[in-house]
Amino acid sequence: MFRLAIAAICLCAAAAASAQSGPSRAEDVSKSRLFVLTDIDADPDDTQSLIRLLLYSNEIDIEGLVATTSVWKRTSVAPESIRAIIETYGEVLPNLRLHDPDYPAEEALAALVSQGQPRYGMTGVGDDMDSPGSVALVAAILDDDDRPLWVNAWGGINTLAQALYRLRETRSPEEVARLTRKLWVYAISDQDDAGPWIRREFPEVNYIVTPGGDYGSATWGGINHVIEGIDNATISNRWLAENIQQDHGALGAAYPDVAWSVEGDTPAFLALIPNGLSVPENPAWGGWGGRYRLYAPAPMSDNSNNAVAGVIFDPETRPIWTNAEDAYGPPLRPEYGRSLRPGEVVETSARATLWRWRDAFQNDFAARMDWTIRPYGEANHPPVVRLQGANAITVRSGQAFGLSARGTSDPDGDSLTYYWFHYPEPGSWHGDLSIGAENADGVWITAPEVRQRETLHVILAVTDKGSPPLTRYERVVVTVEP
Repeated sequence: MFRLAIAAICLCAAAAASAQSGPSRAEDVSKSRLFVLTDIDADPDDTQSLIRLLLYSNEIDIEGLVATTSVWKRTSVAPESIRAIIETYGEVLPNLRLHDPDYPAEEALAALVSQGQPRYGMTGVGDDMDSPGSVALVAAILDDDDRPLWVNAWGGINTLAQALYRLRETRSPEEVARLTRKLWVYAISDQDDAGPWIRREFPEVNYIVTPGGDYGSATWGGINHVIEGIDNATISNRWLAENIQQDHGALGAAYPDVAWSVEGDTPAFLALIPNGLSVPENPAWGGWGGRYRLYAPAPMSDNSNNAVAGVIFDPETRPIWTNAEDAYGPPLRPEYGRSLRPGEVVETSARATLWRWRDAFQNDFAARMDWTIRPYGEANHPPVVRLQGANAITVRSGQAFGLSARGTSDPDGDSLTYYWFHYPEPGSWHGDLSIGAENADGVWITAPEVRQRETLHVILAVTDKGSPPLTRYERVVVTVEP
């Protein structure tokens, strides 16, 4: 009875709080458009990331898959390797469609494959440097679609540079500015010298990158960073063998062993997966792909780690979306009593903005790989989170308010674990927030005492007890008025 009373209070309080237009729930968000540039075969991790991406092709509109060069592969491109993975995808497609009929046909994906110039960086940009890949990218930019166009650079980015070069040669400055404003680039660091040129010459392009070649400080490295003091099992070779590679059909068998690091390119599209947490066009809010701030980073030090092909790039000429830091430690899961509690901070870094979600997105990948071989009733599917009330509310300083997810369900009938927590870094208020029993389906929160308007982000993670366990989210942005 006490639990029911608390839930009722939460519902009433949420309704009483003044609602604003907030981030859309996952089911209301249209699919993101994605155009991929990959130096596939330079490192097995491109193949790894492509296999994962194809498993989410039911939820992301893939509009191009272009084989490119990079600092690691300067004179050749390998579109045939993309086509080979798509052909393998075709072998498991009938089973994938048992789980979601929206998976695209093998032929449709194969038609998206092309190639850029087999040249390094800006040597492949100019009057006579159009390629099938750059032509396809120009067409995607010109497409009459109001949605942003995401361009992933898993390797070099000179194919985008050539597309922008051609746009500038054929369109007015006003139209170029309008068209490039809807471009969102996520580059896995700078893997050629075309990235700095784009950022300088096309200031309207939204650009997410850790500049230069210092991979050790890059946010995307959180996917494969081994952290002291936590369980890193989900990026281990044993975990990959058991959950992805072996006894997981044709795509699993095609997933290569780790050479340098596992799936370094995957963070470029993780934020596009509609999980209820990520808001892709607001990177400061954070999500599976990491969290970023918009600022002009300090000039790179004269250090060989920063060099790309032996070159230290000039300082950035404008703000870009780049490294932000989170302080994070995984929640505790005690044997007795409350099933989930906040844990102690084990790392503060840019990489922590991504690895804090790592077990969740790795388990999600493992479940998708199960979809390639198992019927619907023998595989796991993510819960459906139902927040009672708005995703953005306004309360007064010191006011108590409730949040509830009563009505959340699981398509497989699995038991659910709820976990509400304050995510301080995306908001303006970074103090402690008492949430009470974080693992109930409704919580009662007292707003902090403030002297000016502040914002705070409350995240609900709902995880089922299926195998592997799957997590979906809701985010509530609370504005606290003095």
